[in-house]
Amino acid sequence: MYNMEHYDEEMKYMQPEDDWDRDLLLDPAWEKQQRKTFTAWCNSHLRKAGTQIDNIEEDFRDGLKLMLLLEVISGERLAKPERGKMRVHKISNVNKALDFIASKGVKLVSIGAEEIVDGNAKMTLGMIWTIILRFAIQDISVEETSAKEGLLLWCQRKTAPYKNVNIQNFHISWKDGLGFCALIHRHRPELIDYGKLRKDDPMTNLNTAFDVAEKYLDIPKMLDAEDIISTLRPDEKAVMTYVSCYYHAFSGKQKAETAANRICKVLAVNQENEQLMEDYEKLATDLLEWIRRTIPWLENRMPENTMQTMQQKLEDFRDYRRLHKPPKVQEKCQLEINFNTLQTKLRLSNRPAFMPSEGKMVSDINNAWGNLEGAEKGYEEWLLNEIRRLERLDHLAEKFRQKAAIHEAWTDGKEEMLQKHDYETASLSEIKALLKKHEAFESDLAAHQDRVEQIAAIAQELNELDYYDSPSVNARCQRICDQWDALGALTQKRSEALQRTEKLLETIDQLYLEFAKRAAPFNNWMEGAMEDLQDTFIVHTIEEIQGLSTAHEQFKATLPEADKERQAILGIHNEIAKIVQTYHVNMAGTNPYTTINPQEINAKWDKVRQLVPQRDQALIEEHARQQNNERLRRQFANQANVIGPWIQTKMEEIGRISIEMHGTLEDQLTHLRQYEKSIVNYKPKIDQLEGDHQLIQEALIFDNKHTNYTMEHIRVGWEQLLTTIARTINEIENQILTRDAKGISQEQLNEYRASFNHFDRKRSGIMDAEDFKTCLISVGYNLGENEFSRIMSIVDPNRMGVVTFQAFIDFMCRETADTDTADQVIASFKVLAGDKNYILADELLRELPPDQAEYCMARMAPYTGPDGVPGALDYMSFSTALYGESDL
Repeated sequence: MYNMEHYDEEMKYMQPEDDWDRDLLLDPAWEKQQRKTFTAWCNSHLRKAGTQIDNIEEDFRDGLKLMLLLEVISGERLAKPERGKMRVHKISNVNKALDFIASKGVKLVSIGAEEIVDGNAKMTLGMIWTIILRFAIQDISVEETSAKEGLLLWCQRKTAPYKNVNIQNFHISWKDGLGFCALIHRHRPELIDYGKLRKDDPMTNLNTAFDVAEKYLDIPKMLDAEDIISTLRPDEKAVMTYVSCYYHAFSGKQKAETAANRICKVLAVNQENEQLMEDYEKLATDLLEWIRRTIPWLENRMPENTMQTMQQKLEDFRDYRRLHKPPKVQEKCQLEINFNTLQTKLRLSNRPAFMPSEGKMVSDINNAWGNLEGAEKGYEEWLLNEIRRLERLDHLAEKFRQKAAIHEAWTDGKEEMLQKHDYETASLSEIKALLKKHEAFESDLAAHQDRVEQIAAIAQELNELDYYDSPSVNARCQRICDQWDALGALTQKRSEALQRTEKLLETIDQLYLEFAKRAAPFNNWMEGAMEDLQDTFIVHTIEEIQGLSTAHEQFKATLPEADKERQAILGIHNEIAKIVQTYHVNMAGTNPYTTINPQEINAKWDKVRQLVPQRDQALIEEHARQQNNERLRRQFANQANVIGPWIQTKMEEIGRISIEMHGTLEDQLTHLRQYEKSIVNYKPKIDQLEGDHQLIQEALIFDNKHTNYTMEHIRVGWEQLLTTIARTINEIENQILTRDAKGISQEQLNEYRASFNHFDRKRSGIMDAEDFKTCLISVGYNLGENEFSRIMSIVDPNRMGVVTFQAFIDFMCRETADTDTADQVIASFKVLAGDKNYILADELLRELPPDQAEYCMARMAPYTGPDGVPGALDYMSFSTALYGESDL
């Protein structure tokens, strides 16, 4: 809305000149100057609409070009013109134009539509001067002066440094042309060599200024040098009109530069933010892809058949924890830091919060990371359980093979023996001997029943533990059981046959029988002893090996009594030999009741005596190994019991530092970085503990009663400590960035921190929604539910239900900050576009740096308004999109 009081005062100021001009308007020189100047001025605007005039009083008679001129210079639409050729149509069009001029607060004195339609030169020139005064000169104001005075003051200030230039009016002060040249040189010194101009050569000066203005400043020639020189007093209106074009050209350039600088600043911020968004998306995508690939590997619980394969899996898992996961922990921490920094910069530049693409929020990454660690936790436990299972299976399988081999060796030939019919042709003594022998065999068979049951029990356990070679074990066990059943049936059958002939066999060699009865269990005892002495053992503690050693000592204590039994059995054999030798008994040379002979008993006894010291040595070696394992346990526990509390203490200290206010932010940042360095310097102790942990795992130590800390606890605590110190440093850096960007003093920051700490009741570094609401009420906010929801959407864009100190500072600064707005950017673009509602690519390239001009052209939508031209771009929707008010 124009200030009509100011305009009326200006009209009163110019009233005497208007009266004087009206009396002298018919002066041919002045009329000629006005015709040329006003015609050129009109054409400078009509060219924008693709037309021009040649005769000022003739070409405006129908009112059409007059209405078009007013639309161009005002940027507004006039009423629809009449297209008829009759006088009434022309008068109607001119009246529409005059009404529009009057609507702008201009008093048209003695100017009517009939005079314009009749081609009255005086009235037409007066009307054009009124239009120029209203639309080209009235808005000029320097230090609250009127339009004419403001334009004159602007000319005086711009030409003040130039010699021989003294601008006092808009007529004779411009006759030598130096005033025009000084204005051009002041703004565009490269266009005119002012030092070569002479005051006594006005023709050269004027033509130089007019030519340069037309060629480089897009100001048409509105004056003739000859007319100005030859006229005693040049027409003031013509000169004012021409000089106003200089004012608009140069002041428009200054506005364009200011607008361009504003746009460059806004675009630079936007480009930097877009790059940060792209970096976040890429880092988040890579990290989620790594997690997606790793989790299936950790969730693979397919068991292997051999200890070597499972130990290789364990080694691969160690490499993952030591080599592959730590860099990803750093990437995750850096991702959170980048996200927080980006959100801070967006808030500081009045941009909407960054929302990552679906599935790539910080919470999504934290969830994926939690799934990874969940899979990882179970994986190591599964590996150790599988190794224990395979170790147990190997032990059972070896024990099965030993017992099966002993049993198969014992049963070898037994079926053929039981199937013989030797009793059919044997003598009475031989029959009796066969009967006794069979009774001894039955005793031997019963003694082997336990071994067969043990073989079946081991096979059953191997099946239950899913032993990979269970089919062959089952087949062998089935053969042994089938053979055992067959032996039982054959034994029963032979026993019945011998009993049928028992009446015929009355004598039996008691000594052989006694030998067989005593030799068989003793032989079984020796075989059992050899089996036990050669049996492998698995222990995990010193107590277990001590138990085995005690049992072995108890066994050795039974050896003297066993030796007495051996000598007694050998004594029976010696007595048989003595009887045979004494009574010349016809014997085949072997005991008919047993296959055991003294040589075999002695050989097995010697074997037992040989295995005892070997067993002693094995127990001693295992005892030494368990002592070494106990040393490793204590070594790991001593370090873990120091490192674990140290990490917890550091975590608590960091928590206290983050909420205390000691010194400036720079002091706090320096202190935290020194603190971080001291933490990083502690890493060798973590690595040393990792080395001790590896030795424990290589030694297959599965428990440690000397400490409650596991390596997993230490790793997780160490990773949390590094992440916490990095996140705390990032928060201080963001506070510095906020303070510098918003101009916040250290005292204000301390006040903000004191308020935050007062309502941070849990001393956790964050406030929940209720505490934050109480804090706002305490500083004077009158909050309704809708207003509080709006504020929470600003300070908690991720809807976590909490407010960090950084978000609290950003909000408090945002409430009083003076930042760029979409309306300001739109106004800047409007200046570059020459007050048009659209902008062209050439105008962007002319006013902006090339890269930012290309940035705008790539993102601006085509302009669809009714006043658009080919190639027009919509800068309004582009500007609102920069601030999140619409979509790009």
